[in-house]
Amino acid sequence: DGCASNNDLDMFREMDTTAKIHKVTSLDPTVMNAESVCRMATIGGAHVLGLDKRIGSIETGKQADIILVDMNQPHLTPVYHYYSQLVYAARGADVKTSIVNGKVIMKDRRLLTIDVPTAMKNVRTVAGGIIRKDSH
Repeated sequence: DGCASNNDLDMFREMDTTAKIHKVTSLDPTVMNAESVCRMATIGGAHVLGLDKRIGSIETGKQADIILVDMNQPHLTPVYHYYSQLVYAARGADVKTSIVNGKVIMKDRRLLTIDVPTAMKNVRTVAGGIIRKDSH
């Protein structure tokens, strides 16, 4: 999904919405449990992209892609079931560290591989051009 649909690009919110929509449409609160939704978002997504041999799960020989979620937050306390907490309560802002292919790209919520102010300036410039083209 992209920001054209929901404006936030938060995979945790997408997992929450996916689980809840399936429960409502099936009228079954047991359908699409949190563990299944996490599996869909990780190895399932990798499989759809044809990348499940390289990413999507923590296994020997696969790329070391992982996030560390700060579970010490009021909205994540107490934790009775980690999958449920991640699907129904966590947010992208709770991700403290991101590691992609073994390289730390975000630590303590600080991006290490990109100059955020410059990137945001570039995005605003591109967006301004799109808006101007659209108004003609």
